[in-house]
Amino acid sequence: MIGLKFLFFIGTAGSGKSTLVGAFKQWCDDAGVDTVIVNMDPGADALPYTADVDIREWISLDEVMKEYNLGPNGAQIVAADLMAVNIKKMQDVLAGYDTDYVLVDTPGQLELFAFRESSNVLVDSFGREDSMLIYLSDPSLCKSPNGFVTAMVLGALAQFRLQLPMMNLLSKADTLNEEDEQRMLDWYSVPDALYGDLLDSDMNPETVVGMELFKAMENTGVFGEIRSVSAETSVGLEEIYAAAQLSFFGGEDTQKS
Repeated sequence: MIGLKFLFFIGTAGSGKSTLVGAFKQWCDDAGVDTVIVNMDPGADALPYTADVDIREWISLDEVMKEYNLGPNGAQIVAADLMAVNIKKMQDVLAGYDTDYVLVDTPGQLELFAFRESSNVLVDSFGREDSMLIYLSDPSLCKSPNGFVTAMVLGALAQFRLQLPMMNLLSKADTLNEEDEQRMLDWYSVPDALYGDLLDSDMNPETVVGMELFKAMENTGVFGEIRSVSAETSVGLEEIYAAAQLSFFGGEDTQKS
């Protein structure tokens, strides 16, 4: 879609995507950056923001459950695939906006967006060259070396599936003490630190698998930069904008079509 730049916020359930989207929208408003929000979660009961485009206008999880005789989990999968059917409707609505960024709040379960073919169809329709992933790592998952490796693997798989530039965020930084936060940041930017802590862990089967996954990840070159972010304190919100500007405009001020 000509002129629109899309930021897809992805992450595991509970990683704080919707809350961060709302906080980033507020930061952008305060900074004079025009944004609109697209909610792509048909199962969302309540949202901490007002969506400009809402998939729930076209897909009702309750109706999917009734029509296909499915439980909540099965209905979520069908609803995720139905996104592709409604792309034209979303495009028509978005065509009416002249905005700097479109913030896309994806379904709570990472697999419903990252690992369904409908998401690739969606990204292609919106414009792959105009899209970027914002991946949230949940600190409750990342506190242990094995959990951190798991989060890294999920993020790398999502990027591999969608083939988009990606910014890595350690979410809910306000819930962490300074020592825990720095340790997780070091794990991502200094691979030897993570490997050393894996070695220091109890050598159970889970740790052995974690070490093998670490070696595989190191060979793919996924280690690099991760930033702390907090919707509560606004830490890191400016850096999301800076990363998007760098990806789309080489760091220059946003230029509208």
